[in-house]
Amino acid sequence: MHDANTETPFDLPSHSSPWTLFCIFLRLGLTSFGGPAAHLGYFRDEFVSRRRWLDEHTFSDVVALCQFLPGPGSSQVGIAIGRLRGGIAGALAAWLGFTLPSVLLLVAFAYGFTLLSDATSLHLLRGLKIAAVAVVVQAVWSMGRMLCPDRLRATIAAASAITVILLGAGLGQIASIVTAGVAGAALLTTSTEVPSAPPGMPGSRTGALACLAAFALLLFGLPAAAAYLHSYPLDLFAAFYRVGSLVFGGGHVVLPLLEAVVVPRGWVPANTFMAGYGAAQAVPGPLFSFAAFLGATSSGHPAGFAGALIATVAIFLPSFLLVGAALPLWGRLRAFASMRRAMAGINAAVVGILLAALYDPVWTSAVHSGRDFALVVAALVLLGWWRVPSWAVVLITVVLAWWFV
Repeated sequence: MHDANTETPFDLPSHSSPWTLFCIFLRLGLTSFGGPAAHLGYFRDEFVSRRRWLDEHTFSDVVALCQFLPGPGSSQVGIAIGRLRGGIAGALAAWLGFTLPSVLLLVAFAYGFTLLSDATSLHLLRGLKIAAVAVVVQAVWSMGRMLCPDRLRATIAAASAITVILLGAGLGQIASIVTAGVAGAALLTTSTEVPSAPPGMPGSRTGALACLAAFALLLFGLPAAAAYLHSYPLDLFAAFYRVGSLVFGGGHVVLPLLEAVVVPRGWVPANTFMAGYGAAQAVPGPLFSFAAFLGATSSGHPAGFAGALIATVAIFLPSFLLVGAALPLWGRLRAFASMRRAMAGINAAVVGILLAALYDPVWTSAVHSGRDFALVVAALVLLGWWRVPSWAVVLITVVLAWWFV
């Protein structure tokens, strides 16, 4: 029995203007602290409980779909909701509103960080790096409990961590993801429960295939074009596009891939990278906006606002293409049990990749003394047991690091 005043998600009127979507997601982008899981909670409260644009089943379907795609899961859910309510323009408006606040804050931090005195920047850097340790420890623990519930997946995670440490971040991550997918498909006997595709998913099979073709063409074509043309902006775009295409698990998992891209090439110093990552914990919105900080502080030309724009667009573009391809094809993809088992294996590998990143560069660059370790413990207690928001923990840790010089 349905309430007469309740609007089902695909009944008329089901269209929202891009401006309406932009304003709604801008408010969410200004207030959604706490990482991807918290973002999904904010989305559910806004679009299921308050606005009744989606019912629980449809919202769960969209979330499940985005968990099966590489890239930032919460941002992809926002893009999908925008696509459902306002077409392609709605998807762009939703992404822009949700992402803009964190991008502007991190670009402002990038400019301010370079203007600080050496002593001030060292104290700030120490606090931010220590806060990053605590945040990543909590992420590894919570993701491990959820994605590695049995011995086989725990073993896949451990093997992935060892592989990344022995082979290095770049080759090790790709090898881990591929191997884990094959192992999951062949060995796992349980799979993630995948709900049926909701009715009314937008797009056509032709459009979905076009998005997939564009995704693959850019993934393999951009690096070749950048190498042939010797163009730094194109190289920057290609590098961040590749990261956005290969990150399974979203959120903190982007850290090791980004570090492998920008630090060894000399685009961003390791200390600056960790300072920016710590600052990214203190801002609302998607963690993938960290790309804006890296583009703004990169050593090449352009940097600043132009570099931030290139890096931000590049790292989120794969999400648009993958969501555009997946929405119409979701019903077909979910029918393959082997695909669900492969994704379960890949998700376990994600935990291992993040565990390796916790050791290097996060822990090795931040913890050098007993005082540093004490601050990590304090930050972990605040995050895990007192449930203090991550942005507040970052600020508290910076103050404590400054105090305990």
